[in-house]
Amino acid sequence: MIKAVIFDFDGLILDTESPVYQSWQEIYQDYGCSLPISEWLKCVGTADAFDPYDYLETQLGHTLDRTKVHQKRVLLKSSLIDLESVMPGVEDRIVEAQTLGLRLGVASSSPRSWVVDNLTKLKLEHHFGTIRCSEDVERVKPDPALYVSALQALRVKADEAIVFEDSLNGVTAAKRAGIFCVAVPNAITRHSSFELADLQLSSLADVSLQTVISAANGRAPKR
Repeated sequence: MIKAVIFDFDGLILDTESPVYQSWQEIYQDYGCSLPISEWLKCVGTADAFDPYDYLETQLGHTLDRTKVHQKRVLLKSSLIDLESVMPGVEDRIVEAQTLGLRLGVASSSPRSWVVDNLTKLKLEHHFGTIRCSEDVERVKPDPALYVSALQALRVKADEAIVFEDSLNGVTAAKRAGIFCVAVPNAITRHSSFELADLQLSSLADVSLQTVISAANGRAPKR
């Protein structure tokens, strides 16, 4: 019986992935370099898997003033994220989960301040009974620790939860924790393979939560 729904944050609740990648692309273009999506996907949904500064410096053949680059990129990223709104279907699925009496959580590889601040701006933070972030575990996704921690906080077992994820690293983490996982790729992560996911949607607006629950109850999770 499903008792809880756990959401990823970046790229799932709010499309921060596209602005972050676009801001880096603009930095690379300033230096006459390129940042292929295949390289960028290594760091989506996780941490320390790919260093865009190192990759840019390798292409240039010399070091950069990283502080200056960082300041410019943060401004670009922030201006782009400010234009984004809650991803389609997210609020509907939250309301549906609450109507069904399900517990709600967030599990993100990002820092807590980033996740909570953005959820607060979106007026969604109060909906979640638990929020697990990078500070709560030793290793982030694709390690299952974040999802294991979220399950414990929500007081449910792995087979009593559903996870919504947008990245391959996130799906891998959820499946390693033994949870039924629905992949909802965004404009960036659609370039990944989601064979590990139990179900894949183009948007959370595509189907009702009840339909997803029925799928979870009727199919053995992939391991």
